[in-house]
This record gives sequence, C-alpha cells and structure tokens, in this order.
Amino acid sequence: MVRVKVCGITNPEDAQLAVEAGADALGFIFVEGTPRYITPVEAAAIIRQLPPFIIPVGVFWDHPLARINAVAEAVGLQALQFHGDEPPEALANYRLPAIKTIKVGSAADLIRLDAYRVSAFLLDSPSRWSEGEAREPIQWELARQARAKGRIILSAGLTPDNVATAIGIARPYGVDVNSGVEARPGKKDPDKVRRFIAEAKGA
Repeated sequence: MVRVKVCGITNPEDAQLAVEAGADALGFIFVEGTPRYITPVEAAAIIRQLPPFIIPVGVFWDHPLARINAVAEAVGLQALQFHGDEPPEALANYRLPAIKTIKVGSAADLIRLDAYRVSAFLLDSPSRWSEGEAREPIQWELARQARAKGRIILSAGLTPDNVATAIGIARPYGVDVNSGVEARPGKKDPDKVRRFIAEAKGA
C-alpha cells in the first residue's frame, strides 16, 4: 500500500486530523519566509503528541549541517527532506534517513537521481511553492521511470481528485501532499485531507 505524507503541518489540529485520516508521515517546513514555515519550538510541541509509527519529517532548504542536526534533535525528527540545491556529498553525513527533492520538468532531470545515495527521492515540479493556487502535476510517466533509481515519493499538484490516477500510473513508494488539501496556505481542509488519504490508500 502506498505511503502518504501530509506536508506543511503548522498546528496541532491539522496534525491530529492527518493522523486520524491515516497519514503515515507529517512534514514540518523549517524554511523561513515560506508560507508554511513552523518554528522548531512549535514543531516539537506537535511531534511530542504524535502516536507511535507516525514519521515526523523535517523539510530543509540549503541549511547548514549543524543547524539541521540541532533542529532534528530538538524536535524529534525521524527523517530529513532536502528541498534545495544540496549536492550529493552534503547528504552523506546524516544519521537520519534522507529524502532528496528532485524538480522534474523533463526526462533529462531524472539523470540527477544517479548522483545521490538517499533513502528516497521526492519528485516535485520546477515551480516555486504554492501561495494557495493550484500547482501543475509533473508527468506521472516520468515518475514511473524513476522507480528504477530508488524509492519514489510523488508530489506536485496532487489532489483528492487525481491522486488515485497518479498512483495508478506512477506506482510510487509514497505520495506527498500540501496545498492540494488546504483551505488556505498553512491550514488544512478536513474533507480534502480525508478524501485524499482514502483515495491514495485505496488506489
């Protein structure tokens, strides 16, 4: 069964909603200046309340190693997602599982996966983060091709209405959703969260 990560968690209510709906992982974005930024103190308070077997993932963007390790230890992260331009050698010194985001606009972008030795790749669109508007999905056929290079987490433009189709085509290890289940940036829509996870798990 496909794993589901609900990203951009900013408050305890959304965390509880995602967990009760069946999410496997929650994403906490520690990138200042982005719409869903959360402080380490706020994230730690939420993560302390999570039940066992729910994976808290920290999202970072070209942060220094020391900063990432300090945040991970302080808040209790269990995996790290690198969303910036981190070179392969920069991800070699972490004890936690690493997920590298690769922005995919064409088949040529899949070549970048060959350089990294990570636990999984998150395939995202080349566009910047959403400010509430809908995002264009990547080509799901490319995500299916990428499976030969490692575990693939499909992201970008996923919604309750298209996630089952996306999974059927891409056959990913997991899916990642953020703006596709929001009422507004930083606040989840309960109905969308429940429908998204049900569609993903039933695909």
